[in-house]
Amino acid sequence: MAGAAGVARGAAVAGAGGAARAAAAAAGPFFLDAFALRQWDDPAYQGPRLAHVPKQSFVERVAAAGGALVGGYAPFCKHVFVPNFCGLRVGVLEVGEQNRGLVRSGYLRRKEGELPVLSRWFDAGEVGELPEAKMLDVILYSREQIVLERAAQEGLSAAEAEAAVPPEPWGIISIKAQDEPFETPMQPITMMRNALGRAEGGSGVPLDREKYEESVKYWENRAPVV
Repeated sequence: MAGAAGVARGAAVAGAGGAARAAAAAAGPFFLDAFALRQWDDPAYQGPRLAHVPKQSFVERVAAAGGALVGGYAPFCKHVFVPNFCGLRVGVLEVGEQNRGLVRSGYLRRKEGELPVLSRWFDAGEVGELPEAKMLDVILYSREQIVLERAAQEGLSAAEAEAAVPPEPWGIISIKAQDEPFETPMQPITMMRNALGRAEGGSGVPLDREKYEESVKYWENRAPVV
């Protein structure tokens, strides 16, 4: 999940490696999962870009920070909060009278094969320079969950998916830049996508109505900057 980028994973390496295990940046208990590589390798990625930070160096810095694994929205999801050592800007703005007219909307998909969903955002070129974020929210999925999603989304057998994923126990799937040293609510549309199941790019976690209402309360007056 991603702020704009929800954390439902995708088959980001299907066309560039298939079932073969790709070389991955790894350190300590972490490896850099294919879904996070968009933030380095995709010039069209609409979110915080990390092309200026070597991948291996990033994973090493996160591992060396020694932050506790904080529980996420499901048992297979964890967060590590570390000081922002990458110079990333905050990725979310509050919506008010002065900028409400700048909010954009449209149907977006994050990768080929996903269903496009109605989204809203600020265009980074229209909101001026954003402040540097205080923290990085490094979002992790367990290796087991990543294997399950690779199998479902890429049509791999269990053995092929197992062979395609690095051996470290936790994969970094997304990096968010924010001021808060805690998890902010997932966007409502990401929660819905997760409930659709792994084949549609979600995680398969059922919709929790109470958490959904909390998410709406948070996001009705905020929008990501892309």
